[in-house]
Amino acid sequence: MDICNFKSVYFLGAGGIGMSALVRYFLSHNIFVAGYDLVESELTRTLCSEGASIHYEDNVNLIPKQCLDKETTLVVITPAVPENHTESCYFRNNGFVVMKRAQVLGLIVNAHKPLGVAGTHGKTTTSTMLAHILNNSHLGCNAFLGGISKNIGSNLILNKSSELYVVESDEFDRSFHNLRPYMTVVTSMDPDHLDIYGNYENYVDSFRKYVSLIQDGGVLVVKKGLENKLPVAGNVRVFTYSKDEGDFHAENVRAEKGEIYFDFIGPDARIDNLQLGVPLYINIENSVAAVAMALLNGANEDEIRNGVSSFRGVNRRFDFVVKNEKHVLVSDYAHHPVEIRKSIESVRFLYPDRKITGVFQPHLYTRTRDLYKEFAESLSLLDEVIILDIYPAREKPIEGVTSEMIYNNIKEGVKKELCSKNDLLSLLSTKELDVLMTIGAGNIDSLVPEIADLMNR
Repeated sequence: MDICNFKSVYFLGAGGIGMSALVRYFLSHNIFVAGYDLVESELTRTLCSEGASIHYEDNVNLIPKQCLDKETTLVVITPAVPENHTESCYFRNNGFVVMKRAQVLGLIVNAHKPLGVAGTHGKTTTSTMLAHILNNSHLGCNAFLGGISKNIGSNLILNKSSELYVVESDEFDRSFHNLRPYMTVVTSMDPDHLDIYGNYENYVDSFRKYVSLIQDGGVLVVKKGLENKLPVAGNVRVFTYSKDEGDFHAENVRAEKGEIYFDFIGPDARIDNLQLGVPLYINIENSVAAVAMALLNGANEDEIRNGVSSFRGVNRRFDFVVKNEKHVLVSDYAHHPVEIRKSIESVRFLYPDRKITGVFQPHLYTRTRDLYKEFAESLSLLDEVIILDIYPAREKPIEGVTSEMIYNNIKEGVKKELCSKNDLLSLLSTKELDVLMTIGAGNIDSLVPEIADLMNR
């Protein structure tokens, strides 16, 4: 199927970060794009300014006439949209072509050379850094990213002269099984999305299926320690990596005046004194993976050095919103216990002698139910923690599952409070803040501008 033969594309869940990259892709091909989302956001407003028509009420009468012909309209849906959604039912009951986001992405990239980045965490930063390096090299690239790159202000890169397509390979809903990667990184396999997979073994099996889809002659770059869990068949080369060991790793890591430098080591390469553009400890390992992939595709040393140092990060991923001698505010999308631990450790590495306060908004009832003890253990690395109500996203409440489950397991000695999102600004105004982190994948980011104003005052 050549999806660019459709005259219009309608998105159900148009404001999702993965969906929005596809919105931009079809707009770039001069195809009429419209859609629905639950709430208006900065991203949906940007998409509308770029040419999309998006509304926020589940109402068939609001679907533009250009999207009412089943012969010329493709409907793209995200799993976040419930089955009883009125517009979704209309399209399905009337014979429209309805495809999941991941299916459409696969149709776009699989005919080329997809460079996937999979894993429980680290996907967005690693894939965006890889895309930035390649985009500023002689190779060029296309990219469908899971976050907004600060370097380009978008989650989409298009380059007709390049066969390389950087994609974030999402394991949720087994989405990454729609991809046929030429090369891929696997950053981690910590238990997550157990509402989908049921147990950890099924989760790992899903990654095994993903790496079995690597093209013949392709490459797997896998976090050291996971290689035995992810056997590959056929003509696929396997390399390991991590911050400290593996075929690709870092040496001589050092922090100087708030900046981080390290030497990159590979089987046939050494690049000394790489400077991290986003100087956080966790980004050392992310950059090792990104540099390994860039090298394997033919980027040279100067291109890699310049790409790593000029990378400015991703919105909501270790986003320094305020950074001065008196106050620091970091906005971070971390929503898994391991991510949160690494996030806090990275901030502690930069500010070892300062008080670190974290505001955490749990994401999903099922994830809280399954991992509340692990969340509490990671958050106990803070000096002070404020826990908000659970952000439900696609889920309905589960009886007995609340933020108190995490709160009650925070270790002694850590100051802790429960707070509603509506009362957070008032609570923060009473505190002597030093280094503050907002943590979570929900809508806590909507308060970040006001928190920044409060800290600057």
